[in-house]
Amino acid sequence: MKLLINLTIIAILFIVGSISAQNNTITATVINASSDAGKVSYALYTKDTFMKKPLQAKNSKIKGGKSIVSFENVPEGEYAIICYHDKNDNDRMDFEPSGMPLEDYGASNNVMRFGPPQYNDAKFVVSDKDVSLEIKF
Repeated sequence: MKLLINLTIIAILFIVGSISAQNNTITATVINASSDAGKVSYALYTKDTFMKKPLQAKNSKIKGGKSIVSFENVPEGEYAIICYHDKNDNDRMDFEPSGMPLEDYGASNNVMRFGPPQYNDAKFVVSDKDVSLEIKF
């Protein structure tokens, strides 16, 4: 009987621990949008999903050049965020015929190079606490 009680307590602690590990929040803030027109679209990725299908995707209005979103229930791990200013609100990033972007974009860690963002430049770690990031265009 004592063994059964001990196993039950261990199982409950394991379940509670795994549930709390899923409750991390990532807050991303674009701090320098060029206007309040349109919205900012954000995508949260892992290395395996990067630039394919985001784990979570969100949009946020812009007020005073700032846009804020929160990705909730994020397990511990390594992630990257990419975002862009959808100025004309058409739900896609617009490009010139030459392939140059017409709309501002950014990524976590603010490493910008010619070409699309790279996962290794944008990656960050979520551990046992919430994460807040500022992203610049």
